[in-house]
Amino acid sequence: MTTENYTNQNHSKKTKTLCWLISILSLTAALVIDQLTKHLAVVYLKGESAKVLIDGVFELSYLENRGAAFGMMQNMQHFFVAGAAVIFLLLIFLYGRMPFTRKYIPLRVCAVLLGAGAVGNMIDRIRLNYVVDFFYFSLIDFPVFNVADCYVVVACIMFALLILFYYKGDDDFRFLHGKRG
Repeated sequence: MTTENYTNQNHSKKTKTLCWLISILSLTAALVIDQLTKHLAVVYLKGESAKVLIDGVFELSYLENRGAAFGMMQNMQHFFVAGAAVIFLLLIFLYGRMPFTRKYIPLRVCAVLLGAGAVGNMIDRIRLNYVVDFFYFSLIDFPVFNVADCYVVVACIMFALLILFYYKGDDDFRFLHGKRG
């Protein structure tokens, strides 16, 4: 092995390790924020009337959600926990296959946000048998949601924009069926 190849391989290992470390720390921070906001919702909102922040538009309102958005699939916690676990494991698999280059940083951010959202709500479902929701847009009567839900929505919007405008063609997703990057 030449000195140059050894240096490149060593640099690549350091890059991968640093990328995984940053992602794990980011995921952990996102989960702490999600769980902290839910704890605060329980302490300050449970059993109280809604706290209006913008009259007729936005308020904080405690809700124990035992289903999915819009009240669908009530009391199917095992299904949601299993689904979140599968999503999280799939994200880890895909994350490891992505090339460790700058081009894939936005996709890695999407993966971390989606993972944090899935795990954040999964923690509630396992621990409480429901998800704590507290953000409510009364103007449009949107379902009550939480920080983990925000992570998922932001990740999905980012992913759609990346697919539409940043990543071009099959070459950018060759890692899905080819050699690890």
